[in-house]
Amino acid sequence: MQPLGPRGTIAALFTLFFSPLSCYSTTMRGTFPAVLAIVALLSMPGAAFAFVFEGPFQVKNQFPVFLSLNQPYLEKAATENSLSVSLSHSSVFVMEDSANWNAHLDLEWTELNIRYKQDLPGLFEIGVDVPVERATAGFMDRPLAWYHRAFHFGDYGRSSRPRNDFLYDIRKDGVPLIEGDNDRTAFGDVRVTAKRKIVEGPVALSALADVELPTGNARVGYGNGSTDVGIALLLDADLSDDLRLFANAGAVRPGELKALQTVNLRDFFYGGAALEYRIFQYVSLLGQLMVQTSPYPETDIRQIDNTGMLLVVGGRYYARSGSYELSLTEDPNTSGAPDFILNLTYRMRF
Repeated sequence: MQPLGPRGTIAALFTLFFSPLSCYSTTMRGTFPAVLAIVALLSMPGAAFAFVFEGPFQVKNQFPVFLSLNQPYLEKAATENSLSVSLSHSSVFVMEDSANWNAHLDLEWTELNIRYKQDLPGLFEIGVDVPVERATAGFMDRPLAWYHRAFHFGDYGRSSRPRNDFLYDIRKDGVPLIEGDNDRTAFGDVRVTAKRKIVEGPVALSALADVELPTGNARVGYGNGSTDVGIALLLDADLSDDLRLFANAGAVRPGELKALQTVNLRDFFYGGAALEYRIFQYVSLLGQLMVQTSPYPETDIRQIDNTGMLLVVGGRYYARSGSYELSLTEDPNTSGAPDFILNLTYRMRF
């Protein structure tokens, strides 16, 4: 099997996202191209190069009512020159009502995120994130039903809904706020970042500022119709030659949610840490946890009001020109986050 190389890798990820068979075939015929692509990626031979820890998995919270509100992800303090393509897929089920709010979500969400980072020596690193969103009825209801039965876990009430049936309806005071559109593929809100190093060495510290622009459609949940800003402190620390710690703490000020109604949102805060451990010459394992508060005013809906948690585990394979990541995200407190997020990323260094 010949390695795909950078261009082939990016083309494979685009194919996985845009091909109906590979994304949402209920017969799962499209999983074969996906499996072949992953095998090809992981079969690339290693080459002699200096091993540099690439930091946390850059996995965003794909909970739909939060996703458009400048969702942060963990980052390393070190700057870099890179181009990455990430494919994330998640499943969400919420059926909750309160006196003034209704949140009915039964869907799967796929995001293709293209990230470019450029280090300007002596100044700062600039970055641009361009997300492409797709909300669908999906194909995971049957496997999830088996999983819940096999391990005697609760199913959040999924069994009361038709399998693989799309629903995304958020209402405030009985009036629609967000009405999702099944099978629509469109751009989300574009994010621009600037990172400046403060301290370098075995312990590194940087400051990050970002702006998210209202390029997505707020009415269907692909944006919020306003400009959002955020700041964060990023810490890296060597614990040994093979183990590195990454920690972030930040705050986001989202603009108003301007969808079918306008809602004033609250500043929210987040923090998290990740450990990357090199187990072989070109392979590392990662575990990380990120916690964030809710950006919404009090809704009396637990899955919106409660603190969201993302617990991520996975691995990274380093090659000469880039790296390959595969991770799984769970929501430990079953609120403010999807049931799971599966992420596949290729990052090209230059």
